[in-house]
Amino acid sequence: MESKIEVLSTVNVKYQPDLYKVVDALNRTLKHNDLMFGLALDKEDPEQAIFTIYKT
Repeated sequence: MESKIEVLSTVNVKYQPDLYKVVDALNRTLKHNDLMFGLALDKEDPEQAIFTIYKT
C-alpha cells in the first residue's frame, strides 16, 4: 500500500511562540478527516513561519 501526501495549501505567517499549539490542535482534531498540518521556520527569515496543510 502506497501512502501519498498531497500539499493542499502553504502560507507564510509571522512567527509567534504559541503557533505550534494551533497546529497541534488542528492535527489532533482533524486527523480522522485525512488532514495533516505542518509548521516550519523560514530558513531565510526566522521571523516568518511556513504553515502547510496536507491531505493524507
